[in-house]
Amino acid sequence: MPHLALYTFGVLKSPLADPAPLTREFHRSGEAVYREIGQHPGYLARAEAADRSRGMFDSDWGEWGEFAVPTWYGKGHTLETTALAATLSLWTDLRPAFDAIYTGLHRAALNRRYDWFERTGHPGYVIWWVSDGVIPTWQDGVARLEHLHDHGSAPHAFSFHHSFAPDGTPTGIAGIGPKSDQVR
Repeated sequence: MPHLALYTFGVLKSPLADPAPLTREFHRSGEAVYREIGQHPGYLARAEAADRSRGMFDSDWGEWGEFAVPTWYGKGHTLETTALAATLSLWTDLRPAFDAIYTGLHRAALNRRYDWFERTGHPGYVIWWVSDGVIPTWQDGVARLEHLHDHGSAPHAFSFHHSFAPDGTPTGIAGIGPKSDQVR
């Protein structure tokens, strides 16, 4: 049975090493958000570095692959200059991932995203289906996010708003899609 891969990416207004007060606030909320998401039904796993003290670009991410960012990310890649937040996770299906993101602590954080993140004109996330047993890589996430930006939603790379079933057919999940008031 296929699983859903979800890659998120945002450019922070200040570097991780020297955060502005609002960015510090974002980081303080992160652990609780991850803990809640990790307990959500349908959550399977997320990329976690073996040693985050080395920075995102220099950490060992195991089978999730070498850390990568979209070509349009123009801030630093060093421990002192990195100004981004990125996640890569696996889910059982669209509905559990959607519910986890648009409810609870993550929803509250999402409502504050423009306090913490720059408006880039690029999508902040992408989803796609992977075969059972396949672990998506950071490079997969970046390539699919760029594909979504360049070509719009397609079975290869899509959003909740314009999602696809594993067989490539457009989905009509209640509360998800163009007629939904929940996704903006």
